[in-house]
Amino acid sequence: MVNTTGKCFSVTSFGSSHGKAIGAVIDGCPANLELSEEDIQKELNKRKPGTSNISTPRKESDHVQILSGIFKGKTDGTPLTGVVFNKDQHSQDYSKFKNTPRPGHGDYGWMCKYENYDYNGGGRGSGRITIGHVIGGAIAKKLLKEYGIEIIAHTKQIGNIKSREQNFNTIKKNIEKNAVRCGDLKAASKMEDLIISKKNENESIGGIVEIIANGVPAGIGEPAFGKLDGDLAKILMEIGSVKGVEIGKGFKVAEMTGSQNNDEYIIDKNKIKTTTNNAGGIIGGISNGMPIIIKTAVKPTPSISKTQTSVNLEKSENEEIIVKGRHDPCILPRITTVTESSVAIVIADHMIRSGFIPPNHL
Repeated sequence: MVNTTGKCFSVTSFGSSHGKAIGAVIDGCPANLELSEEDIQKELNKRKPGTSNISTPRKESDHVQILSGIFKGKTDGTPLTGVVFNKDQHSQDYSKFKNTPRPGHGDYGWMCKYENYDYNGGGRGSGRITIGHVIGGAIAKKLLKEYGIEIIAHTKQIGNIKSREQNFNTIKKNIEKNAVRCGDLKAASKMEDLIISKKNENESIGGIVEIIANGVPAGIGEPAFGKLDGDLAKILMEIGSVKGVEIGKGFKVAEMTGSQNNDEYIIDKNKIKTTTNNAGGIIGGISNGMPIIIKTAVKPTPSISKTQTSVNLEKSENEEIIVKGRHDPCILPRITTVTESSVAIVIADHMIRSGFIPPNHL
C-alpha cells in the first residue's frame, strides 16, 4: 500500500477513521522555517467535522500535536510528525457492513485486495485520513508563503448552482464568510439551501472545487514524466471523492481552435506574461508564471440514508441496506481545504526539486 507522496518534500500519511489516531510524517522541509501547532490547527479547523448544519454531526476537535521536527519554534530539517487523536467514533454503526459493501464506497475493492478490511468508518479508505493531507499542506503553505506563493480553494459549484467569476482577493475574503466556502456570497446562500434540502431528503449532492495558486514562478515541473500538471492531477485524483480534474480550460479545449486556445506572450511592466490563461499556468508540464488554476469534480457523498441494493458476500445473495450514521450531505465545504493542501504539497515539492527553494535551509 502506497502512503507517501512527493520526492524532495514528502508526506507520509497514517491512521484510519476509527483507529486511535491519524497523522502525517513530512520529510524534506527546510530547516529554520518558523512553525507552530497553531499554523497547522487553523487549517485543520477548516476541514474538521461538526462545524455547521451542512456537515456531519460527528464531533472531533481534531487537535494536532507536533511530535518531532521542531526546535526553538523552527523546523530543524528532520522529519516533522503531526498527529490527531480520534475521540468520537461510533464503530457499532458499521458492523453490518462487514460482509456487505456499501454502494459508492471502496469497500468491495478493499475486500477483494486485502481481505482483512477495516470496515469501521471505511478504515484507511475514509475521507477522514485527509487529516494527513492537511497537516502536510499546512506546512507546505507556510513554506511557500516565504517565497510569495499563496493558494486558495473555493466551492465553485454545487449541483446546478454556480458561483460568479471573482478575483483572487474577493474569493479569499468571502470564503471565510460562509459555511460553503464559496467566493460568491449570493451563490453561497443558494448552495447552502440546496445542501439542506438534500439532507432533509436523506440525499447528498456533489459539485466543483476550484484551486488557484498565485505567485508560482515560471520553470517548475518536468517536461516528460513528473510534469507539474500531471503531479497535481495525480494527488487530487487520489482524494477519495474526486472524480475529475481540469487544468485551465480543461475539457473546454476540445471545442476550441488553436488560435483560441493558445496563450500569447507579452511583456508587461518588464515581466513576461500571457494575454490569456487557458493553460491554467502550466504548459509543457512546466509552470509559466501565470496563476495556476485547477478544478476538481467532487462526487455526492455515497453514504445516504436511503434503501440501496448490495450483496451479502458471506451468503452470496442480494441484500438491501440503509447506510445510517453521521455523514456530510455535501463534502465540498470541507474538501476545499484538502484540495488546497494537496496542491501546496506538490508545488512545495517541485519548488525544491527545481532549485527555487534550497533543500537544506531557508
